[in-house]
Amino acid sequence: MIEIINLEKTPSLLNRFMRELRDTSIQTDPLRFRRNLERIGEIMAYEISKRLDYHDEQVTTPLAKAVVKESSDKVVLATILRAGLPFHHGFLNYFDHAENAFVSAYRKYKEKGDKFDVLVEYLASPDIEGKTLIIVDPMLATGSSMELGYRALLNNGVPRKVHIASVIASQQAIDYVAKVMPQDKTTIWTAAIDPEINSHSYIVPGLGDAGDLAFGEKL
Repeated sequence: MIEIINLEKTPSLLNRFMRELRDTSIQTDPLRFRRNLERIGEIMAYEISKRLDYHDEQVTTPLAKAVVKESSDKVVLATILRAGLPFHHGFLNYFDHAENAFVSAYRKYKEKGDKFDVLVEYLASPDIEGKTLIIVDPMLATGSSMELGYRALLNNGVPRKVHIASVIASQQAIDYVAKVMPQDKTTIWTAAIDPEINSHSYIVPGLGDAGDLAFGEKL
């Protein structure tokens, strides 16, 4: 069974960063918005690091030998473009030896109404066979982009473990991703679970369009 970890349930400094991301009087500062995504990525990376496998290594200090714990996992850090970039950077600050993968998954809206298809048009990824795959995407609204991004990454191997990380997820997306991802090796991490999505498939209350807030509006 897939494990779901909601960091909001344990109050911490993370909650202040979340408040600033959501607050319309603060989130209009793109630099601060990107930095808060980055800081949440750093916190989440630290929490995920506790789930890795470790082994003992000996190092030489100026005075003697010391035994330290070193991760045994080969980590691949994957990001759904474009809103995921500052979130990804926060993870990369901590998983600085990780390999990196990038997937372009976006909504293509139909001529009328709020219906859309999710399209994947770009993939740059190392071999992920037998590795620990961390997929980061700040907004998990329906879960469709995450599923298609993961399936695209499988063209480059089958990971040993999968961690899915989001800043805000809808309950619908949590339920969907928990159903379609591998049951025996997936953990879902989020900083908040919101109750619903609207007719435009935006998370409510959410925070708006994370990509636009981070990088400016798109056509």
